[in-house]
Amino acid sequence: MRTIRVISYRCHCHNEETAVTRDLTAWFSHHLTLFFPLACILFVAPLLAFIGCSQSHAAIKLPDTEVLVAAPVQRDVPVHNEWVATIDGYVNAEIRPQVAGYIVRQDYKEGSVVRKGQVLFEIDPRPFQADLDRAKAELAQAEAQLGKSAIDVERDTPLAEKKAIPTEKLDNEIQAKLGAQAAVAAAKAAVERADLNLGWTRVTSLVDGVAGIAEVQMGNLVAPQVRLTSVSQVDPIKVYFPVSEQEYLRARHLSANGQPMELFDTAPELVLADGTVYPHKGKVLLTDRQVDTGTGTLRMVAAFPNPGNVLRPGQYGRVRIQTSMSKNALLVPQSAVQELQGGYQVAVVGPGNKASIRAVKAGEKIGTMWVINDGLKIDDRVIVEGVGKVKDQTPVVPKPANIQAERR
Repeated sequence: MRTIRVISYRCHCHNEETAVTRDLTAWFSHHLTLFFPLACILFVAPLLAFIGCSQSHAAIKLPDTEVLVAAPVQRDVPVHNEWVATIDGYVNAEIRPQVAGYIVRQDYKEGSVVRKGQVLFEIDPRPFQADLDRAKAELAQAEAQLGKSAIDVERDTPLAEKKAIPTEKLDNEIQAKLGAQAAVAAAKAAVERADLNLGWTRVTSLVDGVAGIAEVQMGNLVAPQVRLTSVSQVDPIKVYFPVSEQEYLRARHLSANGQPMELFDTAPELVLADGTVYPHKGKVLLTDRQVDTGTGTLRMVAAFPNPGNVLRPGQYGRVRIQTSMSKNALLVPQSAVQELQGGYQVAVVGPGNKASIRAVKAGEKIGTMWVINDGLKIDDRVIVEGVGKVKDQTPVVPKPANIQAERR
């Protein structure tokens, strides 16, 4: 009986193990079917991408950069000196009233062009009209008194000659007539003064020019010490610029043949604040009478035509005057020069058609060209177009550029 039980127990346990094993096998088979393709994708895809990228990098070669190159242009160029300049009106008139009163009207548009004699402001004229009327009445009274004195003298003169009246009476009448004449003259002066005051209630411009912003408003009480506005004559316009004592003396030295060499007789140019050159050339008018002991400079004044009133007082610029000629200077188009941290550089094509970045010393600009004082040779191949696409030792395909038009 025991043997039979043991066998039965073992058979039961064997059956349970077989069932568990069968369940595990089924579970692994099911999940392996799901995860195997995913595992293959995660493993094989990066490997294929890596192999593809390696093959593409090995197969693709970027083309060389095409650039336009040209040799520097060599020619004689003028050398200029520049000085900081201040622009001011040729005439600056401060508009002030000559009588005290209340502003009742403004007759001009601020910032507009006005003419000499044009009314800008009006002051209440009624008090001045009353003064004129009173002065005229006093003149009439004085003239009446003069008329009476003249009649007395004319009547009593023959009577005094006949001893009909005392001579003393005639003398008094003559003196009274003279006093009446003086009173009439004073009354006429008072009338003229009152008439002037009435006219001065209409404040006019003293010059042709551009009127500034009004500094008073309607209803303000003004007096002769109050500035109402300013009018500046701006065509032509003055430009002030200081030159050093050394520059002034060099400009006044004699030339080699003994002839006076006055550099400031040449027509100056004006460079505006935005770097553009003013299209009209000027003329040096005068030199100040003395050197400023504080700065060691001598102030000079030039005049420039100003059609359209483009230039205005208070602007800043630079006056440029030719002082010499530079022989065989090298010029390149401005597009070939790059400014970097206060320095200048150009790109040239070197051996093996590779770009070389070279630092240069740039001079002044002449038209669309730029003078290069140092760093270039006449046989250099300068990249004039496409310089922004290359770096040092970048392979390039140089093509000739035509810069003949830049020579003008």
